[in-house]
Parts: sequence; C-alpha cells; structure tokens
Amino acid sequence: MREGNAGRWYFGWNIVAAATAITLLTVGMRMGIGPFFLPMAEDLGMSRSLLAGIVAIGMLCYGLGMPLAGHLADTHGTRFVLLLGTVIVVGAIAWTVTARHPVAFCLAYGVLLSLGFSFTSPVALTPVISRWFTRRRGMALFFLSTGSMAGIAVLTPVLTWFIQAAGWQNTLLGFAAVFVALVVPATFWIIRDQAPAHTDLPPGQGGGGERSAGAGAAADDALLSFREAVRTRPFWQIVLGLFACGYSMNLLGTHGVPMLVDHGFDPITAGYGIGLIGLVAIPSTVVLGRLSDVLQRKNLLALIYLVRGLGFIALLLAASVWELYLVAAVAGIVWAGSIALSSAILADVYGIRLVGVLYGWAYLGHQVGAMISSWLGGWGYEAFASHWVAFGGSALVLVAAAAVAFHLPLRGFVQAPVAR
Repeated sequence: MREGNAGRWYFGWNIVAAATAITLLTVGMRMGIGPFFLPMAEDLGMSRSLLAGIVAIGMLCYGLGMPLAGHLADTHGTRFVLLLGTVIVVGAIAWTVTARHPVAFCLAYGVLLSLGFSFTSPVALTPVISRWFTRRRGMALFFLSTGSMAGIAVLTPVLTWFIQAAGWQNTLLGFAAVFVALVVPATFWIIRDQAPAHTDLPPGQGGGGERSAGAGAAADDALLSFREAVRTRPFWQIVLGLFACGYSMNLLGTHGVPMLVDHGFDPITAGYGIGLIGLVAIPSTVVLGRLSDVLQRKNLLALIYLVRGLGFIALLLAASVWELYLVAAVAGIVWAGSIALSSAILADVYGIRLVGVLYGWAYLGHQVGAMISSWLGGWGYEAFASHWVAFGGSALVLVAAAAVAFHLPLRGFVQAPVAR
C-alpha cells in the first residue's frame, strides 16, 4: 500500500482507515437494532409492531438523508458533514434516552438519529476516498464495506453484553461518548478533501496509462450536470442494483432467522448460519477489493448479484446443518461487494465531482428495497404460509440486477441523456 515517490506511505490509506472505523460505528449501530429491540419495547411499553414501525421509519430517513449528505460533502466538504452528523447523533441519543412517548421516541430515535448517521455513513465518505485514489480506488472503497461488515459482526455482541450489564439507555450514552472520541479527532487530523495532483499513481503515470482512464471520467463529468446525469441509463442501472442489494440484505437480516426456524432449524443454529455470512464477508471484501482493481468492475458486480440470488434459493432449500453453513459461507463471499463496486463504478462513469450526490441518491434505492422486503417478508408468510414469496422474489430481483450490471459502461459516460 505504499504509493508515490521513494515508496513512501501514501496518506490516503490513513483516510481509508479513519473512514473504515467511522463506518464500523455508524453501520454497526444503525443496523444493530436487534439487541435494543426487546429491551426498548419492554421499557417503553410499546408493542413489537409499533417499535418495528418506528425502526422502518428510521430506515427510510437513513436513506433520505443520503442524498443530502452526498450533496453537502460535495459542496461543503467531508469535515463539515462529519461534524454536523456527530452533533446530530449526540443530540438524538440524548433525546432518545429521555423520550417516553412514542411520538417523541420516533422523532428522536427513528428520524433524528437516522439522519445523523446518514451524515457519517459511507455515502459521506465515498467522495473523499474517490479523490485520493485512482489506481487503487476499488480496493480503497471496499474497505468501507469491510467496516460495515465488521460493525455488524462486532457491535452486535458487544452491544448485547452492555445492554444486559448496564441497560439500553446507558449503552446508547456510552456509544455516543465513543463515537465523539473517534469521529472528531479523525475528522480534524486525518480527513482531508484535497488530494495530491496524481493521487495514488506511481511517478510518471500522471498524464497517461491508468491515470488517463480515471481522469477521463473526471474530465467527462464536466459535460454532464447532476440533472443530466440522473437521466442517463447507467445511473438507473446502479439504482436498480442497489435496490436489489437493500432488498436482499434487509430481508435476510430481518426474516432470515425466522425463516430458518420455520424450516426446522433451532434458533441457535439459525443465528449462527446468518452470522456466518457476515463473518465470511469481512475477509472477502479485501479479496474482492483487489479483484475490482484488476477485473472489469461491472462484470464482478454482475457476478456478485448472480451468486447472491442463487444463494437465496439455496438457503430456502437447505435441509441440514452442513448445507446451511455451506450456503452461508458461499453467500458471505459475495455479501459485501455490491455497495463498494457501485460507488466505484459511479466514480468511473461520472467522475469524482458528482460521485457524492449521485451515490447519495442511488443509495436511497437501497433503503427503499430494504423497507419493501421488511414488509413483504412478514406479509408474504402470513398470507401464503410460505417464505418463497419474499425470498424467491429476492432471487429474481438479484438475477435481474446481475443482467443489468453486466451492461454497465466501463468508464466515462459522455453520451446524451436518456430523456430531456
């Protein structure tokens, strides 16, 4: 990971490390709702359906905040967005631990906290990493996916232990203290929006070779405004893929264990099976990141969607413990790559100037998919006494996303918009 003159350490990797740590905390808490669910419901006297509705609102607000975070990162800089998000997160947590009425709790935990986390999410951090990396952009962005998977895998048991020991309110307050202690110093001392002229390219490649391919997109994006870019086909191809990603990830996170229990597995085995997916995803992101800088990213993205889609069918058909764990291990290999590849492809196609705001709007499709699968997983089983509606639907959506991703362009997009 040494780039530049005399093999010196490239500072961009420090930014990647800081962004990965911030992502670990942000995604780990935003997606690690499970340990808080029952303690919150019991303490606040809420039904499970009411609290689940508040969580669903939070998921939508998390997605709605993404375009704003991307826009602010592009216009005001990454430091501004991270600091604003930190202030919102701390204020929201302070309000959450004192809120007793469902409306107040929804505004604090569901709306405000989700908005704050969207400002410290990978969407806010993607533009600065895209500016610092050209040759190793795919690898650098994949580390954000590693942070996401590590957040889910690490924070879930840690939060569970602290909730049992100190209660959910004190756990949230402790998280706020850790969040501030990490994000604020990293923002001031490490995060830098201004990258070197030749980014991570070796000396002598600033004007040609791989640089020309990366810089070509950056030059081409000047030919398109944001409004023109969102009218082009590649943007909506990415949106469809992220919709499939959000649909599948949230479906498995919300209904995976119940589905396996309904199919005859005991809850512990089912939990281990779903957890194995996240565990395998952590090291696989490093391998996929290296491959994304060698292979055509659109082909790798298409392969990830295809294998994941087939994995949902295999998960439904798993009849023994070893089959479950085998399917989980294979699924984990392709579980975390789609988001990083999508952001890297957006940078390749539209250039780094638009990547923040475009990724923010595209990620909204991810959250819309997450909301739909959360509802469909429950409704489909109640209506048809079968998980094939939601899980089979996920397989179809993912296979369609694979076909669409395969037809993405490779680099700079300078054609006319689809519609005017």
